[in-house]
Amino acid sequence: MSDFEPQTAEGKVLWHFTMSLDGFVAGPDHDMSWMMTGISMQPGLVDQYVTTTGAVLGGRRGWDAFPDAEGIYGGAFTGPVFVMTHHPDDAEPADRVTFLDCDLAEAVRIALAAAGGKNVEVLSPDIGRQLLQRGLLDEIDLHIAPVLLGQGIRLYEQLGGDPIYLHRVGADDPTAEVSVRYRPATK
Repeated sequence: MSDFEPQTAEGKVLWHFTMSLDGFVAGPDHDMSWMMTGISMQPGLVDQYVTTTGAVLGGRRGWDAFPDAEGIYGGAFTGPVFVMTHHPDDAEPADRVTFLDCDLAEAVRIALAAAGGKNVEVLSPDIGRQLLQRGLLDEIDLHIAPVLLGQGIRLYEQLGGDPIYLHRVGADDPTAEVSVRYRPATK
């Protein structure tokens, strides 16, 4: 059973991640191998995002760890990729990739224009946090994986900041907590 509404292409700015139960979107040094071992994805989920995404916006640290636009969604996504960086001059050129050194609002405008009415997917914890703080994010799409990493790159981290409250899309009570229940797996 899934209470996750299907994604629609409405020109939204989405912060989209699979996250460990303890809040990490990557292990240390951007390690993503935990996602490939024993975690099953919802059927059709990748196709849903490939169909509704018109452009991707990411950050330079993530790009440097995975410099392959052809690898987004296993190669199924073929649209433009925009990478925010303070040093575009030293970035290795890549097909379909534009390196941007501009204000985030301008980067969102550029990505939305390139998305052609479809969504812009934000694939960066740091860029997503900044967009959220500036009111430039329409939705946060999280898929919680049944794994505890204990360390790595958090989805959201703002030491000393005020809490940011969210409303759950498609819920009868958008402020209700989400309950999940797991048992430790035996190897």
